[in-house]
Amino acid sequence: MKKLLLFSILFLYQIYYSQSDCVSSIPVCGNSDISYTPSGSGNTQDIPYPAPSELCLKGGEHFSVWYSFTVATSGTLTFTINPNVFTDDYDFAVYGPNVPCSAIYTTTPIRCNYSGADGPTGLSTTLTGSATSGAFSAYLDVVAGETYYLLVDNFLSSANGFSMSWGGTASLTSAFNNPALTPHPFVTPGVPNATDPAAPNEILKCVLPTLFDFSTLTTGILNGNPNFTVTYHTNSNDAITGQNPITAPIMVDAVTVYYYRLKYTDPANATNPINGCFQTGKFKFKQGNITTSNATIYACNNNNVGTGSFNLTTAAVYSGTGTKKYYPTLNDLNAGTNEITTPANYISSAPKKVYVKVTTTDGCSANAEITLAFYPLVVVNDATIESCFIETNITTASFDLTSANVSALPNPTKKFYATLANALSGTNEIFTPTNYISTSGVAYVRVYSGDQCYSIAKLTLIVLPPVKSTVLKDKTICMEDRTTLDAGPGFVSYEWSTGATTQTIQGVAVGAYWVKLQTGKCFTLQKVNIYPSNQPVVSNIDITNNTITVTANGGTAPYKYSIDGVNWQDSNVFTGLPRGENKIYVKDSYDCNPVEVQVTVPNLLNAITPNGDNVNDYIDYSALAYKKNLVFIVYDRYGNKLYEAGKIRDYKWDGTASGKKILTGTYWYSISWNENDKNNTQTKYSGWVLVKNRE
Repeated sequence: MKKLLLFSILFLYQIYYSQSDCVSSIPVCGNSDISYTPSGSGNTQDIPYPAPSELCLKGGEHFSVWYSFTVATSGTLTFTINPNVFTDDYDFAVYGPNVPCSAIYTTTPIRCNYSGADGPTGLSTTLTGSATSGAFSAYLDVVAGETYYLLVDNFLSSANGFSMSWGGTASLTSAFNNPALTPHPFVTPGVPNATDPAAPNEILKCVLPTLFDFSTLTTGILNGNPNFTVTYHTNSNDAITGQNPITAPIMVDAVTVYYYRLKYTDPANATNPINGCFQTGKFKFKQGNITTSNATIYACNNNNVGTGSFNLTTAAVYSGTGTKKYYPTLNDLNAGTNEITTPANYISSAPKKVYVKVTTTDGCSANAEITLAFYPLVVVNDATIESCFIETNITTASFDLTSANVSALPNPTKKFYATLANALSGTNEIFTPTNYISTSGVAYVRVYSGDQCYSIAKLTLIVLPPVKSTVLKDKTICMEDRTTLDAGPGFVSYEWSTGATTQTIQGVAVGAYWVKLQTGKCFTLQKVNIYPSNQPVVSNIDITNNTITVTANGGTAPYKYSIDGVNWQDSNVFTGLPRGENKIYVKDSYDCNPVEVQVTVPNLLNAITPNGDNVNDYIDYSALAYKKNLVFIVYDRYGNKLYEAGKIRDYKWDGTASGKKILTGTYWYSISWNENDKNNTQTKYSGWVLVKNRE
């Protein structure tokens, strides 16, 4: 039993004092300040007494600690060792570069100081070479990749400890200043001390002492940084050496300061110089309830409906972790009734207050007041947009909805909709608002503020219709005439197809024209035609003896008639005309150049005596054979057709019918033809003849 107890004591001694040995030296991570309180000379006298000649620290190790460090960037290196008690006598020795612990015993240190003076000691930039001045020696020139060992020894063997800081231009290896290894900041648990920022962070606990599991802090401290581990300790030395970690829940109090140790391990390289690189932090526990803060949150009073959707969970009422429950009144909170079950979408009017109860996993709780307020209302005004008609569909126009001045906000975001229902629901947005084709009607616009609140304005759309001249009309004139076109007054500008820019254009001939008329900002293209008047047509001429009756149509009545083109009459009957060729002139009410037809009045023959004496034996109209469609027909007094003489019969009649002589008597006949003019005027001559046959 005694042997077992002795073995246990020796084992604990080895663990406790191991940092006083070179082989278990404390790695220095970066140029961070360090502190330690040595309490022995370790398990191995790396510098024994009496030491061989040329070795440092005569008298061997006392209360000592070993450090190792690797250079990251080349340069000069200094350090200062400050005893916690000025009268303590600290000495040091630096071995390297790249001297293993197994060779320390027989290796001369490259820097060593055992001046015996009180107070700080170390390496100084004011000394060069291997010079020593009192408690300080010359700085080191170090190269990246070199590894060194530093022995710090308290000659007086007091348990007061020291702190140490680094200087010079060189930097030491560290996993804590490489963004690739530590992409996120490490987070000390708890909250800063309200009165002393240098004091440890404080973790509030409702009841102390209490059983606490330190591992619950690990995730928060690491903050997502991989390849780091955290151990927890009850004193600074253990945190520095990594000894005596807290591995199970323990009772914590409001007095003890606790420490955590962050250590890096390269998973791919076991010999990486930064393996074992560590940092420490401290915190303590404080009895007291959590502290909450009142907060104000905002929502949009969209379109001034009087309510908004508030996300109560965004209210910054508590910075720690806890469960939050929300209530419409303080009475409801105290009674635990009418909890708001949709705090992320709480529909409410404003201003108004709601209440929240925050409860931590430790059972601490506190209440806070949340004030609900609206963002400033987006003030809009309705607007009217006028746009000119589209020529291919004059009831529509292209509207630039973005041009409507509906808000005083500078360059607000706008979204456009065809109906109020769409604007309210935010659906079926108009994606071409600068070219919105519509009839006269309305559209709607959502105007957004910088807070993404909106109000809806109505846009009245007015299609400006074409405005045509009521004066300008189609005209009919004689082909040979000229006229004036007048678009009438009241237009901003005129542009004619002739190039004229006046209200009227003169001397215009028959043809098709247009004028572009400006009313306000719109232009209307109005077409106008000048038609030639239709000339009258002489469709029929009846000749009875020397009387001619003219039948005209076409053109525009009333007609006027003339046989010389100078003297005109309203009657279409001319009497007493001479035999032979005559001309008839006709014009309508437009008084254009008259139409002209030639009329032949045949020679009259009123009696024949077909007795074979070759005197008046037949009627002969072959002289008219040059007329088109010439036909000579004889009728009895009852209107019965007796004889027809055409081209075959040479337009002659000898008083026979059906090969027989007819009875003596008076007979009627007609001669019809078409005049050789462009209208093939139908002409008919009627007369009578006395036939005397021998009985």
